[in-house]
Amino acid sequence: MKRVKPQQAKIGLREIAAESHVSVPTVSRVLNGNSRVDPAIQAVVLQAAAKLDVDLSQRNKAKSLAFILSNRLMLHPFHSRVLSGAEAQCAAHGWDMVFLSFNYPLNLPWDELHLPKVVQRRDVIRAVIVAGTNSSNLTNLLDQKGIPYVALGNNLFDGASSKGDLIFSDDTRGAVEMTRYLISMGHRHIWFVGNTRLPWFARCFAGYSRAMEEAGLTIRHHSIDSEDDSEVGFLGTKSLLVRGEPVTAIFAGNDSTARGVYKALRDSGLSVPDDISVVGCDDTVGEWLFPGLTTIREFPEHLGKQMVELILRRIANPALEPQNVTVPTELIKRDSCRRVASSEEPTVETIAAAKSV
Repeated sequence: MKRVKPQQAKIGLREIAAESHVSVPTVSRVLNGNSRVDPAIQAVVLQAAAKLDVDLSQRNKAKSLAFILSNRLMLHPFHSRVLSGAEAQCAAHGWDMVFLSFNYPLNLPWDELHLPKVVQRRDVIRAVIVAGTNSSNLTNLLDQKGIPYVALGNNLFDGASSKGDLIFSDDTRGAVEMTRYLISMGHRHIWFVGNTRLPWFARCFAGYSRAMEEAGLTIRHHSIDSEDDSEVGFLGTKSLLVRGEPVTAIFAGNDSTARGVYKALRDSGLSVPDDISVVGCDDTVGEWLFPGLTTIREFPEHLGKQMVELILRRIANPALEPQNVTVPTELIKRDSCRRVASSEEPTVETIAAAKSV
């Protein structure tokens, strides 16, 4: 006679409450995503649930993520592609995505910052994808409220303080490779143009600087304190030309900055690449420029997909250690660079044209 294996008793709120030494209502609030429960108590309850092998992903039926675009235009060419990738991956897993545009002061203390109300409804929003330009005040607030999140680390001030999951595009490594490429083409007077007060420009500048130091070349950069990328490129280039600086190549901190560099050079009677070579980073608008821009491809759609994968993994297993993922970049060679002799200096005509601006 076949023996019937006795069914395991169903584990409910009472069992989790007993294991974590808190009340049943407290367990209920934690499992329903109430952000008002003390984070330390949340951690104890979640650990107890994990110990009892309770599948938390089945208790909260809400299947929506929030995509927060902070301090950026809604149609920003890079972040809109990150959103596109994230949305496609959500759909593939049967999840919905809510888009939120969120502007806040980057220097405001975290305890004075107010999240959009829907983000605090854990019965509606299970977790957050953080894109745009952000500082640690936002991630600290999400940490304090126990809201799971994944953030784009390239655009995060002081990302080291984050307790959440982070994803990076390896733009620093890409900038090293790009600078080495320019050096291999004989360029020695290579300028970096960008707003290095912003984290993505600073990361790119760090890669450029590393390659220049390795080659024993002088690091040359011009930083414009503006958040308009094209303006950064235009004003930075105009400034170094007016000063008559020796320059054979300009490394723009992103493609939109390179667009401003192109405009400044043409306004000065110079051509790309015959007079000055130009390269960029991110490959958002580079193929639309003339000549086509040599740049660093960063795969924003893939970044968005990976952010969704990370946060769904976090929802299924809240006890996971914070994850940091880095996505490689690719050097895209187009027509904006030319080879020069290693001893070549900017011509007298170039300097004269610059001074006549």
